[in-house]
Amino acid sequence: MNAIASRMTVAAERRRAADMDRNDPVLNGLDLASNDYLGLSQHPVVRAAAIEAIEDYGTSARASRLVTGTTRAHHLLEAALTERLRHPACVTFSSGYLANIAAVTTLAGPDTLIVSDAHNHASLIDACRLTKASITVVAHNDPSAVETALAYRAQAEALVIVESVYSVLGDAADLPRLLQLCERYDAILLADEAHGIGVAGIDEHCGMGAAAGLSEHRERLVVTATLSKALGSQGGALLGSELIRDAAVNTARSFIFDTGLAPANAAAAHAALGLITSDRVASMAGARNALATALEVPIPAGAVLSVPMPTPESGVRARALLRQEGILVGCFRPPSVPDGITRVRPTARAGLSPDELAHACERIRAITDACVAEAG
Repeated sequence: MNAIASRMTVAAERRRAADMDRNDPVLNGLDLASNDYLGLSQHPVVRAAAIEAIEDYGTSARASRLVTGTTRAHHLLEAALTERLRHPACVTFSSGYLANIAAVTTLAGPDTLIVSDAHNHASLIDACRLTKASITVVAHNDPSAVETALAYRAQAEALVIVESVYSVLGDAADLPRLLQLCERYDAILLADEAHGIGVAGIDEHCGMGAAAGLSEHRERLVVTATLSKALGSQGGALLGSELIRDAAVNTARSFIFDTGLAPANAAAAHAALGLITSDRVASMAGARNALATALEVPIPAGAVLSVPMPTPESGVRARALLRQEGILVGCFRPPSVPDGITRVRPTARAGLSPDELAHACERIRAITDACVAEAG
């Protein structure tokens, strides 16, 4: 066995011994694990839009957006996103991960201090590592820690990075307060709206930034979004000024050197934007509130709920037992979680029947309680 294979074998054995091994099974059941918060991935209008785009453009963008990979479907989606999320300009990517890579590497230079929340997504963390900027990780959701970092920085520029709704705890960033700090200390705020679009925000449910960005500090706000959660499609977007879009198109390697977003995904996301209604969001929120009450956890800002578990083994066991009963939930555990705490992670979804929701609430509570008791 060669040296690389030997190292990988040892690492695999350690993962298995610590019950941290991962796999990718095909699963069927009551879906409280995916990010399809509004149930739009199966909506007939969204499916029809994707099928029509395949008929018009084929199954792929076929090339980088700068070669032949840009279609009318891309521009229509980008125009719709700018209008709905209230930003001057937008550019889309083949994934939300790549949108975050592009946003951070476009905005941060060698004389930039990046102030990054401790619970930020891996894509934002990786993006920071790709820059030549200085990086300060601050305590989760703590504007005072952000202010300290900004006030005492040595760098001329500063970029504050947060998630509008965090994927671990489901709590929301205080965007208005952070925008005030960015104005005071001459910084830019980058907010990842992956878990906010379609489920959070008081204005058309298009994220926390749409409302916050209406303040006098709007030019300080840049937003990234994913098309693969509430919009039921796949891909990502970067929204900000025309200057930022132009910089991303000309300098972001994850845009220049990547095959463009598939036109079918662009068309599906565009169609889904028109289906974000108050009734649909209320259905998701009703499921979220019922689950939070049953599981005795805080009601989150979006659709993600987190039930802390005492050990990785207890979380994995709870997930497995629920799968056996046909209920699909997620499980976040080390090393993927920023604070080392394992959590069973149900996600609320629109369109659940009262019986489905009541059954899910009862069984998730019963099984998580039993697994906690077994762990001692």
